[in-house]
Amino acid sequence: MQLHLSSWPEIEAYLAKSKAVIIPIGSTEQHGPNGLIGTDAICAEEIARRAGDEAGVLVGPTFNVGQAQHHMAFPGTMTLRPSTMIAAMVDWAASLAHHGFERLYWLNGHGGNSATITAAFSEIYHGVSFGTAVTNRARPRCMLRNWWELSGVMDLCKQLFPVGEGSHATPSEVSVTYFAYPEAQKTVEMSPRIAPYGPILDAEDYRRRFPDGRIGSDPSQANIEAGAKVVEAAVKAVVAEVRSFADS
Repeated sequence: MQLHLSSWPEIEAYLAKSKAVIIPIGSTEQHGPNGLIGTDAICAEEIARRAGDEAGVLVGPTFNVGQAQHHMAFPGTMTLRPSTMIAAMVDWAASLAHHGFERLYWLNGHGGNSATITAAFSEIYHGVSFGTAVTNRARPRCMLRNWWELSGVMDLCKQLFPVGEGSHATPSEVSVTYFAYPEAQKTVEMSPRIAPYGPILDAEDYRRRFPDGRIGSDPSQANIEAGAKVVEAAVKAVVAEVRSFADS
């Protein structure tokens, strides 16, 4: 069940039986020469939608622009200031809490978001502690989970891609997007086959170090079958985790 595909009476009926919601959160940034710019949002959204359906937990709209300033030398990337992202997350949480949601499970698709998400949680709890966040009965509790850190998922990714998994524009995340959108598959020659590693600083420095956008990865290995396996493992883990969180 997806919030944006539901009517308000359906949400009212849902709240009578559950106070939990899954919120996919990602980024809109370059993912190498064959990866989709929406990869981080697509991965979180695809896993969340399937897990929500299986667990019977509502899935909110995808928060699809995050912290991506270091990718801004690549066309198509969009980013928010940390303060803007925190403010938006606080408003999302306050809106949901106003209607009675109490368990907000944020499924993240972009590692660069993690620090800002955690800071947003502090702002949300600050408002609750001082009685300024919401005016209704709910006291929201937030949980952050990066999808690749779900139980068993990273082990599976390393099994599927023992060489060239890397840390950005990885074959596993690109595979998930190809599974979600098979019509968007792209075949591109990679040179070098496995991208270098290095530090992440500002946008121009990033483009100099990683001219095609990849870090340590060979996403030419990405395929739909691998994406299906990764999604299946991630969904299983989210279902178990979000059910426990909803009941806490």
